[in-house]
Amino acid sequence: MNKPFLLFIPLLALGIFACETDDDPRPIDSENNRAVFILIDEESIDNGNEPNNFSAQDVNDQLADVGLRTTLRYFESNVGREITLYTGQVGDEGWFALKTIPTSWIEAGPTDNGLRNYLAPGPGLGASVPDDDREVLLDEVPNVTPLRATGLAMLVGQTVFAVVYDSDISINYSPLEGNLQGANLGVVAFDVLEVRERTDGSSSSLPRVTIRIQDADRVRELPLHLFVNAPVPSSSSEPMDIRPPSSVPALEFSDPN
Repeated sequence: MNKPFLLFIPLLALGIFACETDDDPRPIDSENNRAVFILIDEESIDNGNEPNNFSAQDVNDQLADVGLRTTLRYFESNVGREITLYTGQVGDEGWFALKTIPTSWIEAGPTDNGLRNYLAPGPGLGASVPDDDREVLLDEVPNVTPLRATGLAMLVGQTVFAVVYDSDISINYSPLEGNLQGANLGVVAFDVLEVRERTDGSSSSLPRVTIRIQDADRVRELPLHLFVNAPVPSSSSEPMDIRPPSSVPALEFSDPN
């Protein structure tokens, strides 16, 4: 065996190793090893949505059901990939912060953590329980806050865990509350990398968000925190917050129970 061939072997091994590690997702980039919990609806993730044009199977559309907590197929199969999501428009937002947990969610069980009960899901929170209303605790949920440009920009650098709805999450103002009834597509997890103004949409289009997909099963096990200082819109049309500001307040967290 000549020397050039001997030199080639370690170089080949290095090349193989590099190919394997380049495709690995970065570790969850969270200062305190935590994730922010949000809600996402069809304005951001749905089959046929731009800019990804997901198929029905990509987003579990064929499985959609109240209380579904399975990872969306595309997100399960593409951990580490960076993609862009649109986030709806003012008055029809696609991302929402859950700023407080209702006492009824805690009392529903099976744990003393209301958010974990919603993710389980527990009775009245999506569970299929005989002789029980599966969604009785999911209407008129206080402080479900639509995220516009400033709120979205505050998520940059955070890891997110989200339940995805198959239809619109409807919001009432004064008082601010949301209707979380309806079928779910499942759950997703990702790092928020960048939030940019949309220049190819309508005059009310909210920003485009670049994300890195994470392993939802892994992120689910992290401490999940609420986005308690998400900016509160005064109405469905005000403020017209569509351009991410150059600086934003630091995101404030709260325990979910």
